[in-house]
Amino acid sequence: MPESRVATDPADWVCPLPLRETKRIVLGHGGGGVLSEELIENLFLPAFGGAAGAPRDSALVDIAGGRIALTTDSYVVQPLFFPGGNIGDLAVNGTVNDLACSGAQPLALTAGFILEEGLDLDVLGAVAETMGRAAATAGVGIVTGDTKVVARGGADQLFVNTAGIGVVPAGVHVGPERARVGDHIIVSGNLGEHGVAIMSVREGIDFGTVVTTDSAPLHRLVAAMLATAGAGVHALRDPTRGGLVAAVVEIARAASVGIELDQAAIPVPETVSSACSFLGLDPLQVANEGKMVAFIDPAHSEAVLDAMRSRPEGANAAIIGRVVAEHPGLVVGRTPFGTTQVIERQLGEQLPRIC
Repeated sequence: MPESRVATDPADWVCPLPLRETKRIVLGHGGGGVLSEELIENLFLPAFGGAAGAPRDSALVDIAGGRIALTTDSYVVQPLFFPGGNIGDLAVNGTVNDLACSGAQPLALTAGFILEEGLDLDVLGAVAETMGRAAATAGVGIVTGDTKVVARGGADQLFVNTAGIGVVPAGVHVGPERARVGDHIIVSGNLGEHGVAIMSVREGIDFGTVVTTDSAPLHRLVAAMLATAGAGVHALRDPTRGGLVAAVVEIARAASVGIELDQAAIPVPETVSSACSFLGLDPLQVANEGKMVAFIDPAHSEAVLDAMRSRPEGANAAIIGRVVAEHPGLVVGRTPFGTTQVIERQLGEQLPRIC
């Protein structure tokens, strides 16, 4: 047998990356990072006859007299219940927000349930009631659905799939490819709360205070932004899986622009920052379910910021960066010490099963 050798010189040390050439699905394929992108571009798009393009939260479809937005999403969060919400309102709000990020006002939702044999009906009832209340709060109906039951061990209690349809008002053109050099980047509020809320329950960790999910519908916030700036609202994205980093990297690549973030300006609550330090997580890559990243013409950014702050969903909105001509496709963070660093998405995700 060949003699094994241990590297003693730090210059010889190598940190191996996870294998990308895999024949099986791994958790990282569902994380919204590089593996997710590769799965879509290399497997699904060729199979469905589509072409790679700018990633969108919803598809825009031209119809007689206007445009509609269509989206679908599946929710496999574990645990089902967490501080501030459960899988039910998460599914409703997440679908509404995907429509909102295309500039659409939601019209109707569908709901599909994969139920595991043995699921307590009280649990299902609580989730369904929460979904109904969330839809009523958002002013949108759940108009049709489907239910399937699988054998024990086949669904981890309950999975939910939702789809949504919305109308894009005339003159509204919002998309990741529309980000422009000079745009100011605004985030609608504190980041990282949803992911930490999930982890606190899942791992049974007491952080000294209760961190609740930020799950909320954002279409009314978007309507206020569009009413203020119109075509000055260039791109919107809700930073769910992969967090803020995944959202801005995708837009930088879609628009072939560079992005500079002022890391000191990014609103991360102290509780979230401390929890992430304890867990070894990057709060900028932790999922959010009630926040939005907006790319706004600088001539309108202050007015949009004021409009956002006038609503509860945007009370802590802040300008956190700008779009630049340099380093197209890359995101650079400026630290509080004045240094810069390239920020990239993770291969998979930090926290699986959070939405």
